[in-house]
This record gives sequence, structure tokens and C-alpha cells, in this order.
Amino acid sequence: MNQNLQIKSLENTELDQLYKAFDAAFADYETQWSEKQFRNMLTRRGYQPQLSFAAFDGGQIAAFTLNGVGIYHDLPTAYDTGTGTLKAYRGQGLAGRIFEHSLPYLKEAGVQQYVLEVLQHNTSAVSVYRKAGFEMSRAFNYYIGDMETIKTVSKDHFIEFRAIIMDQVAAQVDFWDFRPSWQNTFESIGRGNENFITLGAFTGENLLGYALFDPASGDVSQLAVHRSHRRKGIGTAMIAELASQNLHTHLKLINTDISCAEMTDFLASCNIPVSGKQFEMIKSI
Repeated sequence: MNQNLQIKSLENTELDQLYKAFDAAFADYETQWSEKQFRNMLTRRGYQPQLSFAAFDGGQIAAFTLNGVGIYHDLPTAYDTGTGTLKAYRGQGLAGRIFEHSLPYLKEAGVQQYVLEVLQHNTSAVSVYRKAGFEMSRAFNYYIGDMETIKTVSKDHFIEFRAIIMDQVAAQVDFWDFRPSWQNTFESIGRGNENFITLGAFTGENLLGYALFDPASGDVSQLAVHRSHRRKGIGTAMIAELASQNLHTHLKLINTDISCAEMTDFLASCNIPVSGKQFEMIKSI
């Protein structure tokens, strides 16, 4: 490593400087983030600057890892919100060095595991994480549906859609076939709650299904129908309702568990295609 580089926490780094480094590190990626989107992402994913670290070349960020901290699967957890290296500093192993540097600080803060997601086709990164002690916990699909091609239907006359509070669905385990990923948990969504709608599908006072949805971004973080009410058109009616309220050009469902065949088949029937695949990987610390 360049001897002039110093690894230290980001607690004294302004967000505008951090965004410039983030933007530069991911300039060659398909998806770009505005500064507002970046700030919203940090909030939602639980960013902790005092437990996040960067390699600095003088006053400039050369590489960074942004850590979120929260409870995940009932354990105090750190989550890789974003790891990047600016082009001029690549090939020096900085990401690995920053991660190793962070471990004692995370452990001292009571963190018991570290979670990250990596694109399945990024085999070199998967290999690096395996060597660092990460184990694959599950595989995810992510879906992006174009509003012009999503199949929607008129909602059934017996279904009424109403905005509800998140607490009304937070304990509804009979709706779930898999646990949400980090960014889709109630804890994460709650951090950025002002952007989200919690939409319930009802007959009378009976909650049949629900969705957690950000109309500005088209992000559907959770979508579920009670097990006893499936295959009755409720899910497709919910997609139609979300599409009617969506302000974005796409509907996006990020990180659905690939083992959930019902969700896979349902989204295919709505013409919402798989756009990519990720692995969730976890390391005990």
C-alpha cells in the first residue's frame, strides 16, 4: 500500500466530500446516484460514520467502506452499505485493508456479524470475500419492471386498498415466505419512513396483503399476501395498485429470496423480469 495513505474513520468527513468520492468510485457503473439518493441510502441503511473507514491520501479519499449498523436476524450487525476505490488507487488491496482495520472497532462496538451483498457474476469479489471468511447465506434475485410492459389488472371489487401504519404489518409473520434483506427490513425502512407508503389490501377489516412502497423511486421493499388468501388475484391487484401510484418509470423489487418459487413465478406472471442476481454473505466477528 502507498505509504502516504492513512486509514481512519469517517466521523469527521463531511457528506459532500464522501459523496464526491462515492460518485467517482462508481462512475463506471451502470447505475448512478444523485447526492440526494446517496444521503437517503445512508440513512435507510443505518450508516455510522464513526464505524466506517477510508484510506486517505492527504485530505483526499482513495478508498472507503461505509458501514451500517443495526439488528439483523436478532444479532447486532454491521452491513456493507458501499465499498469503493477510486480508479487511480485500484489494485492495491485497499478494500481488504480497510475491512481488516475496521474489525476491532466493530467488535468493540458490540457487532457480532458482518453482512454484505455481492453480484453473483462478480466472481473475483465473491472469491475475495470467501478468503476473508465470509460464508454464503442465501441467493437473491432482483427485479426491475418497465411500467409500460408490466401486466396489471383491474382490482377485484372486494378488495379495498388503504394506507396503514407499519406497526400493523411488522408482526404479521403469516405473510412471509422469507426474511427481508438488510435494506428491506422494517428497521431499515423505518429510518427513511417519510419516503414510504405502507399499503394494505382489505376486505372489511381483514388484512389480506400489504406492500411497503416508495412511489418516488418505484422501490417495492416488501410485498406479501397472507398464506390463506393466495391464488385469488390479490397479488396482481396489488401490483396494479402500486403501478397506479408509482411516480417512477419502473417498479423495482430488490433482493427477493431465490428459493421462494411462489414469488419468482408471481413476478414472471406480471412481466416483471429478473434483472440481476446477488449473494448475501455473512462473517461472524
